[in-house]
Amino acid sequence: MAKMDGQAIGWMRVWPVPVVAGLLLIGYAVLRPARNGRGTAHGSGSDSVARRLLDERCARGEIDKREYQDRWRALR
Repeated sequence: MAKMDGQAIGWMRVWPVPVVAGLLLIGYAVLRPARNGRGTAHGSGSDSVARRLLDERCARGEIDKREYQDRWRALR
């Protein structure tokens, strides 16, 4: 059986820290874009498209000002 010095035993206690930190970072990177409408890139992109379409419909006269405001509030 090999003799273990103090340095090897120290690393055996510390190695889970970077592994757990890496897993947390990967989880954050995966779950962050999946959240809907809370300032994420995915949500803000969808909101901007919806608002642009809403603006266009109002400009064409397809919806009135009241309906525009109601729908705009619902998007926020």
